[in-house]
Amino acid sequence: MLHTVAQPWMWVAFIGFVLTMLAVDVFALGGSRAHKVSVREAAAWSVVWVSLALAFDFGLWIYLTETVGREIATAKAMEFLTGYVIEKSLSVDNVFVFLLIFGHFAVPAQHQRKVLLYGVLGAIVMRIVMILAGSWVVTQFAWVLYLFGIFLLITGFRMLVSAEQEPDLEANPVLKFAKKLLPFTKEFHQEKFSIKINGKLFFTPLLLVLILIEVSDVIFAVDSIPAIFAVTTDPFIVFTSNIFAIMGLRALYFLLADMADRFHLLKFGLAFVLMFVGIKMLIVEWMHIPTGISLMVIGSILGSSVIASLFVTRKKGATKH
Repeated sequence: MLHTVAQPWMWVAFIGFVLTMLAVDVFALGGSRAHKVSVREAAAWSVVWVSLALAFDFGLWIYLTETVGREIATAKAMEFLTGYVIEKSLSVDNVFVFLLIFGHFAVPAQHQRKVLLYGVLGAIVMRIVMILAGSWVVTQFAWVLYLFGIFLLITGFRMLVSAEQEPDLEANPVLKFAKKLLPFTKEFHQEKFSIKINGKLFFTPLLLVLILIEVSDVIFAVDSIPAIFAVTTDPFIVFTSNIFAIMGLRALYFLLADMADRFHLLKFGLAFVLMFVGIKMLIVEWMHIPTGISLMVIGSILGSSVIASLFVTRKKGATKH
């Protein structure tokens, strides 16, 4: 039995909210019209998504305070906030990979919006399946949390070692298989994923980009979902914090796209976050680290890596001049 503070109506209401906001987001960020999303536009939507997440957390706290008491309400609100911070910070790594993929295929800026929209929709569906499956497994086999801890520790260490390395996309097995299986054109055809030439169906490079975006999100989900189970095993908290982070991913990408190089040390910070979360899961039997302390540690790691990134890039810029 999955233990959750959520009533069935809360799941229905939240999913309805997600669908409504996605529709608004699609319309506000261009609708069916191909265009380059400006930094100002992306910044405004980033503020909207973060504000909505905080408003949701506050609303959840108020509701739970009235129904199950302030102590549980505060604990659940803190779990959501910590989970959201973890998922939001790890989504920055998605941005770096998206930049690499778009750069490799030279995708025009005005066509990136559609790929990311489909990527976000696919990510939401995949997260629902993975979170529910993960919650069930954790409930049935509590020792799985230790496996998650080991996995996160190894993943964090690998990220730390390979932070400065860029993957070879041409060697990607999924990409090779797709090219063998389907006929592709060499050039883009606006925002189309497929096109008919002389009556024969061909796929555009934009479909390859979408496939890699979806595959990369599955890989990131494998990292991020175990990380949030270190904070809570409540599927509603896990789901809502994940979805809020994902819904803001598209705006975050366009916000950071032109200045990702200024935050290159953030990858090291994310690696340390994963390692900290992994250690927390492994020592829980002997030492329980309160959620509030975890939030402060994670915030300190991320804040330090951002400040260090800005300092280093500023110093490099000064020496060039």
